[in-house]
Amino acid sequence: MKRSTKMSWLTVKQEVISRIHEKHWKQGELIPNEVDIALELGCSRATVNRALQSVAEAGLLDRRRKGGTRVSAYPVRKATLGISVIRKEIIDTGRAYGYQLVSQSHTQPPSAVASKMGLPRSAKILHFICVHMADDKPYVIEDRWLNQFEVPAAIEVDFSQQSPNEWLVANVPFMAGAITFLAEVATTTEAQLLQCKVGEGLFTIDRTTLGEKHAITFVRLSFAAGYQITTVI
Repeated sequence: MKRSTKMSWLTVKQEVISRIHEKHWKQGELIPNEVDIALELGCSRATVNRALQSVAEAGLLDRRRKGGTRVSAYPVRKATLGISVIRKEIIDTGRAYGYQLVSQSHTQPPSAVASKMGLPRSAKILHFICVHMADDKPYVIEDRWLNQFEVPAAIEVDFSQQSPNEWLVANVPFMAGAITFLAEVATTTEAQLLQCKVGEGLFTIDRTTLGEKHAITFVRLSFAAGYQITTVI
């Protein structure tokens, strides 16, 4: 590779991937350290670090503090799952969108939610239950806890007109998060909101998003029968 002080991290990333695919760096083996790679390619160590981190996030490298970086012995392709605007998701399928704010309160979250959000049990935060509709039929329940200490602007928003989902996606960047997929059964409240039977199986997503210091929100999305999700790898 021609050395260049202006080499981008994307170029370094492609070089790293090529060396893995062409078996110059074999599965399970340690690769050269960042300083040596930077000297070889004629770029900064920071550029190499960013490239290696991106390749690791793709599942091709295993990076360990004080343990060096190895080519993954069992490469895992990671799926990409974005946070969609539910209104747009429904409209894009050609169906009419509807929205109802069922309840809004300022209260203490359950201990499990407080734990996920890293909050003291005594903290009072915003709680919303909303239903999104597709062609006048229930599509998903948005059961959301929102940390107004991390996002104080949320206190002034009229969520009867716009869902917390859409407002957060449009206005609040996040640093990281965690997603859990669950198979649940409908409670009495969920059955009423989704117009299904108590005990009927539901596809559910729990998602926590984090800001710079604290959790922004925890949401449980409970979908009506027939929902499907597609992602890319």
